[in-house]
Amino acid sequence: MAEAHQAVAFQFTVTPDGIDLRMSHEALRQIYLSGLYSWKKKFIRFKNGIITGVYPASPSSWLIVVVGVMSTMYAKVDPSLGLIAKINRTLDTTGYMSNQTQNIVSGILFGTGLWVVLIFSMRYTLKMLLSYHGWMFAEHGKLSKGTKLWMTLVKLFSGRKPMLYSFQTSLPRLPVPAVKDTVTRYLESVRPLMNDEQFKRMEGLGKDFAVNLGPKLQWYLKLKSWWTTNYVSDWWEEYIYLRGRGPIMVNSNYFAMDFLYFTPTTVQAARAGNAIHAILLYRRKLDRQQIQPLMIYNTIPMCSSQYERMFNTSRIPGIETDTIQHIKDSKHIVVYHKGCYYKVWLYYDGRLLKPREIEQQIQWILNDKSEPQPGEEKLAALTAGDRVPWAKARQTYFARGKNKQSLDAIEKAAFFVTLDDTAQGYREEDPVTSMDNYSKALLHGKCYDRWFDKSFTLIVFKNGKMGLNTEHSWADAPIVGHLWENVMLSDCLELGYTEDGHCKGETSSGILMPTKLQWEIPEECQEVIERSLAIARPLADDVDFHSFPFNTFGKGLMKKVKTSPDAFVQLALQLAHYRDMGKFCLTYEASMTRLFREGRTETVRSCTIQSCKFVQAMDDPSETLEKKIALFKAAATHHQLLYRLAMTGAGIDRHLFCLYVVSKYLAVDSPFLKEVLSEPWRLSTSQTPQQQLI
Repeated sequence: MAEAHQAVAFQFTVTPDGIDLRMSHEALRQIYLSGLYSWKKKFIRFKNGIITGVYPASPSSWLIVVVGVMSTMYAKVDPSLGLIAKINRTLDTTGYMSNQTQNIVSGILFGTGLWVVLIFSMRYTLKMLLSYHGWMFAEHGKLSKGTKLWMTLVKLFSGRKPMLYSFQTSLPRLPVPAVKDTVTRYLESVRPLMNDEQFKRMEGLGKDFAVNLGPKLQWYLKLKSWWTTNYVSDWWEEYIYLRGRGPIMVNSNYFAMDFLYFTPTTVQAARAGNAIHAILLYRRKLDRQQIQPLMIYNTIPMCSSQYERMFNTSRIPGIETDTIQHIKDSKHIVVYHKGCYYKVWLYYDGRLLKPREIEQQIQWILNDKSEPQPGEEKLAALTAGDRVPWAKARQTYFARGKNKQSLDAIEKAAFFVTLDDTAQGYREEDPVTSMDNYSKALLHGKCYDRWFDKSFTLIVFKNGKMGLNTEHSWADAPIVGHLWENVMLSDCLELGYTEDGHCKGETSSGILMPTKLQWEIPEECQEVIERSLAIARPLADDVDFHSFPFNTFGKGLMKKVKTSPDAFVQLALQLAHYRDMGKFCLTYEASMTRLFREGRTETVRSCTIQSCKFVQAMDDPSETLEKKIALFKAAATHHQLLYRLAMTGAGIDRHLFCLYVVSKYLAVDSPFLKEVLSEPWRLSTSQTPQQQLI
């Protein structure tokens, strides 16, 4: 009850003499500081919006242009070729200004117009420069003079000190490839997977599509590309992620691991305190756009739009399709521990809680002996099972009262935290089993102790190890990787711990302790929860995980022999799969398309004619070593070409996917597209680069 009393600004009682009003000065102070924090945040966003809106120019450049125009006017030189005089005559008709005032206003208006024209000219020029991708196909480490000149021009038009979203309006749109080019590349990709008869049939379907139906669908797709910022991303998010009616646990969500050989503290509450504080520091930088946009060669910007929904975001289940709910700000997180949900406030006295104060909050939760309310312990199993039962349960049992308030607290939280009661992490005496258990704990846990719909769940184990479980629809893995590397760096090198493993700093007595969320879950809903759990558990048990550290060699050796590490790994996977299964298969590798505005991913089809020749040569004792090396280099070079084509908008699968969506809207059947989209990916591979920090 103490927390409730502190949260009330005033109390009153009715007496025979009137109303007795008692003000709580501390509560009023907190309300004042909260409002101050809110307005400060709005002002920062407004300021950053202006700076980003005029980029690559700066707000101060307006003054320079206007002063320059006014200076030429006083020097009796007309820089406007008569426009200032026309503005002056128009102002003269008002009759409210003196001649001197008219001259000043005319100069300011012309200078402002000239400044706006310069901004759009610079922005358009930069967009044209960034539409060139010839540099991508140059030999690694060898840039031509033309490419160096191009990079100099990009730097010249990129302005100074870009913020996170500064380049968004200057990034080019994702181009729509020609139908014939996409069909040709597709046929080349499936040639090693089909016999002559199968390929001849598919070739006929492809050529017919490229000549007849394809151009009609392409017209609509080009129309969309002109109208929207990205012709793929919205459909990809909706149809691939949000319309899926099966479980997102395991099938869609992914995870991030902690340091493998090092744990800075074994105190669970302390690790959680530092990690939560580090995440919130990252969020503050994100809100203020203080994170530098990712740049290739420290020159070529990549799209930052996926960062926008990292925090305060939750996936909301629906009958036919899910939606993504994102709010501008959230001042709390929700923590799950031993079947109970707790709401933890993140601010006090108008400031962010310090790591030691957060540790104090987390320790309070760990010490709490409260028992879960009926249905509370396994409630999150609803987010692990099929989407339709969860959507119906949400509409029926969580639309009002306590349940709605508690569910809102979860869905509107900055992020979700699980205090796991198991110990995980790499153990040198049993590396394989420990890594498998650690991975599975992060991927699915008990199927009811992670809120799989939140943008991400921070999981802290009782021995101090931690990790993330991330919902996939709002962003791809490199975005989360950037957050996670920042958090681990800040946790160990900036925040640190005391000698006894606790967060640095002092505890505070006036901070509100966590509040337990309240639920009234009827038996009918509890049955739905159990049915969802019955679907999720077999799915989790069916995951055959084999994770282990490989330290024989790394990318340094691959680069030493002048081979792309990505191509090396992909060829190794092709060889391993062939030796295991005795055949080749359709292989998926994700490539990013963030060189374009709102770009996400494209597929690289790693099983190629060249890779198959290399794999077959490796299993042929009669082949010489020189021949195998030559085939390896040819396969690696071709794989790099495919990766570069995918990155520059000339991939295969996103184009065909969008053509298929258009065909469905037009209610026309395409045997070619239907067959392409129904082909199963037998081997799915994706690699997220680490050490993204500069």
